[in-house]
This record gives sequence, C-alpha cells and structure tokens, in this order.
Amino acid sequence: MTTPGNWQKSSFSGGSDGNNCLELTSTPTTLHLRESDTPTTVLTTSRAPLAHLLAGIRTDTAVRGSESK
Repeated sequence: MTTPGNWQKSSFSGGSDGNNCLELTSTPTTLHLRESDTPTTVLTTSRAPLAHLLAGIRTDTAVRGSESK
C-alpha cells in the first residue's frame, strides 16, 4: 500500500528541536500515523476504529476496563 506524501505534524509536538512528534496523512478511507523519528514505521487504520479508541481514552474506559481484569 502506498501512503500519500503530504504528512502533517501534530499541533502538539512539544515545541522542542527534536523529531518527537506524531505525523498524520490520509486517503479517503484510511488514516496513516507515524512518529517523526521512525518515519518508515506507519500505522494504518480507518476513521471508525481510531474514533472509537480516542473516545475510550477521553472517557477513561480503556484504563478502567484493564484494571478490572
């Protein structure tokens, strides 16, 4: 799979001089994420699973769910 070449840095990348930031790009059906210090490792997902993960993080259900096991 080929990813688009227009990577965007996260708006919250710490402001430091290093390459410690999240970069994103997308196609109509997928999102591609990578850390700028390891640009050859790319995580690819669709919008729905990523939205579900972020919603779980926001509501803390992912953390509470793992504590009960």
